[in-house]
Amino acid sequence: MKKLPSLCLIAFLHFTSLLLISVQSARPPFACDPSNELTKSFPFCKRSLPISERVKDLVSRLTLDEKVLQLVDTAPAIPRLGIPAYEWWSEALHGVAFLPHVATRQGIHFNGTITAATNFPQVILTAATFDPLLWYRIGQVAGKEARAIYNAGQATGLTFWSPNINIFRDPRWGRGQETAGEDPLVSGKYAVSFVRGLQGDSYEGGALGEHLQASACCKHFTAYDLDHWKDMHRFIFNAKVTKQDMADTFQPPFQSCVQEGKASGIMCAYNQVNGIPNCADYNLLSKTARGEWGFQGYITSDCDAVAVMHENQMYAKTPEDAAADVLKAGMDMDCGYYLKYYTKSAVEKKKVKEFDVDRALHNLFTMRMRLGLFNGDPVKLPYGNIGADQVCSQKHQAIALEAARDGIVLLKNSDQLPLSKSNIKSLAVIGPNADNATILLGNYAGPPCQAITPLQGLQNYIKNTKYHKGCNTVACSSAELDEAVKVAEAADQVVLVMGLDQEQEREERDRIDLLLPGKQQELITSVTKAAKKPVVLLLLCGGPVDVSFAKTNEKIGSILWAGYPGQYGGTALAEIIFGDHNPGGRLPMTWYPQQFTQVPMTDMRMRANSSSGYPGRTYRFYQGKKVFEFGYGLSYSNYSYEIVSVTPDKINLRSSTKDEKSNHKPVSNLGADLCEKSTLSVVVRVKNQGVMTGKHPVLLFMRPAKGEYGTPMKKLVGFQSIKLKSGETAEIEYKLNPCEHLSRADEDGLMVMYEGLQYLLVGDKESPIYVIV
Repeated sequence: MKKLPSLCLIAFLHFTSLLLISVQSARPPFACDPSNELTKSFPFCKRSLPISERVKDLVSRLTLDEKVLQLVDTAPAIPRLGIPAYEWWSEALHGVAFLPHVATRQGIHFNGTITAATNFPQVILTAATFDPLLWYRIGQVAGKEARAIYNAGQATGLTFWSPNINIFRDPRWGRGQETAGEDPLVSGKYAVSFVRGLQGDSYEGGALGEHLQASACCKHFTAYDLDHWKDMHRFIFNAKVTKQDMADTFQPPFQSCVQEGKASGIMCAYNQVNGIPNCADYNLLSKTARGEWGFQGYITSDCDAVAVMHENQMYAKTPEDAAADVLKAGMDMDCGYYLKYYTKSAVEKKKVKEFDVDRALHNLFTMRMRLGLFNGDPVKLPYGNIGADQVCSQKHQAIALEAARDGIVLLKNSDQLPLSKSNIKSLAVIGPNADNATILLGNYAGPPCQAITPLQGLQNYIKNTKYHKGCNTVACSSAELDEAVKVAEAADQVVLVMGLDQEQEREERDRIDLLLPGKQQELITSVTKAAKKPVVLLLLCGGPVDVSFAKTNEKIGSILWAGYPGQYGGTALAEIIFGDHNPGGRLPMTWYPQQFTQVPMTDMRMRANSSSGYPGRTYRFYQGKKVFEFGYGLSYSNYSYEIVSVTPDKINLRSSTKDEKSNHKPVSNLGADLCEKSTLSVVVRVKNQGVMTGKHPVLLFMRPAKGEYGTPMKKLVGFQSIKLKSGETAEIEYKLNPCEHLSRADEDGLMVMYEGLQYLLVGDKESPIYVIV
């Protein structure tokens, strides 16, 4: 969220006016103090009234000058009404975060009695657990720790711009690490689970009411998955997306986030979609999100997205036009300064009505009231008893370790792992990612409670451990091959810790290729040749890398992918390598070969086109070679599957015998009642045939009996994670709504049910099901 050059002066003046962030009072900021004679009689302070009436009263008391100042992320105080300042911008992507480059604009600060927060694995690794309950618990921790920080007087905001639920469409995308991967169902379920946890809802949903523990914001709406690739950057990118791809790839996670998760915020993205900036798209923000999906929260721009419309995209002729366009589209708040400086003149020039300003303010103040910030002393309110002792608690940190353990994916194992703790007398740990705690955290991270690097984790098992960095940096422009080889030759066992870091992939930086950077591959090859035994290769990276050379190298006995595993990443990796934990993570994204980089990142098409040689994207449509497949992951145990029953195995979606026979019908024509009544039950029996207890994600796919253009080769329709002891068997049930799980998008963007045979797949087992429409 980098400031644009034309706004630097404004930002500088804002920052210098605030000077340095001082240690805040132990009393959290709030409005409607009962002891305040000035405000206690105002209707907006009466908790007995509905929030809608309270907000209406509050907005009616504001002047136009006061109103426009509230339309930006740094909302100033309104002293005459006893309303404190509010900072809308806070992050909690994988734990409560802190961004040093926007320190004065964040709602959360670590400058008092609380100096750290629990840091979980970066989202892409957490997604590899395929465990919605774990995702919910992580959201819970983030929400509780956020509220504890507020109660300690170190917060001026409780609105968190998380989660990122964009689809990881292209393996080069620098922010793919922030997402739950490439599958819309996984991304949607991640959004629902995390949002419910953070906002204070139950795991099943429906227990929240109007009061929020913290506010979640699903971003970036929509079809945003390019930051800066070659000469194209997100500010000017016009994503050309078909209605079909929009319907079954880009929009479903956001619909789930709104309708099931009940997210209280949405962030509209920088880019244009088919020529219209997301933040100025009435059909997207008002008609779809608010109208069709029933969204009732606030909508913020990504930072400076309003300015970008005028200064970069040239979509708005004047700054006033940009301000008017987003307000009329249904956006409520500008992370930036355009609405602050140009809304009043836009109203005066009749480009936008004050009514649109009031609508935006209604949504913004409703959110602050739902957070309890207008209800008097927060200590006496719900969530007021969440204290500083809950931040970095042992319980919370245990969940961080659990997430790292369960997410790490075993990609290769030639019967090498787990290593024997007793047989290894000396260990060599080599690589630029082995002993850097910062690399563990990924981006959008706060100060962790503590951090254990891979080197430290391995040293806890083998005291006689020698370390060599191998490369000057992760970019590895130079490698100390001779020295690294000497360290490897002297050890009983070698562990290589390689991969990427935030200089290779992050916000505003997409990759050009999919190879390990610099001389990393040369280092791996040299060390591997010198080692006495096959080496263990650990990869720390958010996006996939082409390690085909390592897959086929017999001297590389095993490969582990650990994403950016968070504060306890080193502990989790060591436990897996030495057999104290059985790995069970499965890849939430396809790993493509280097040749995929011939496909322009700007090509948004999901579906393959054989006539043009376009290979398609993600496991549902990609027809090229793969390094590793979506859902791939090994274990120290073998698991067998049996599809016990599919009930019914024939689904009749004709509402009456008089229906005109057709081979397809839009889901919207079938009706929700018929779809719900046609729910099918799939029971799968799973057995752990190994000698170790293991937690195992069981993925259920659907594939059509015959492929037609635009039809996914297969798609995920359900997933559950189950823990089984050695030799244990259990049955799990999937409930599938055919209109949701067995439909597909047509070229007009309608979800359609087609008559015919389909197959349900789990592992190497499949079962037929027939649909009648």
